[in-house]
Amino acid sequence: MPFNKFVQVGRVVYIAKGEDAGKIAAIVDIIDQNRAVLDGPLSAVTRQARRFTDLHLTNFVVKIQRGTTTKAVRIAWESGKIQDKWAATSWARRIEKREKRAALTDLERFKVAKAKGARNKVVRTAFFSLLKKGTKSYENTKKRVVKLRAKAKAAKASKTT
Repeated sequence: MPFNKFVQVGRVVYIAKGEDAGKIAAIVDIIDQNRAVLDGPLSAVTRQARRFTDLHLTNFVVKIQRGTTTKAVRIAWESGKIQDKWAATSWARRIEKREKRAALTDLERFKVAKAKGARNKVVRTAFFSLLKKGTKSYENTKKRVVKLRAKAKAAKASKTT
């Protein structure tokens, strides 16, 4: 499988480590095989050199020239609607969900656990009722229940007369 994400000028990266962890920025210049200059004007990342081991490449590329100014990066970022595209990715939603979970209080975690248990119970009962519907034992059980109900109905009718 060929690579489709390359380290290139304009590539949007997710910063995984350091003080700006969790933010996205664009590669403005490549220093050497280990480092690049980043700039993220709308994500509050100041222009800085970062190691590639601290970064994750995204699918987005901003059309900028090598060594361009912060203002030009901002204009290209806005015209490319990078912030909106990033927010729409499953990667960003998963990070947001993780942060939201980490910020829960003890009571909120308890409520989530109870709701999850209730949902799983409903799913489990529906699953096993569907699972049993097509089997021979399900049919035999159904016949027995019908016979028992008819017997009970006949016994009740004979008592009232």
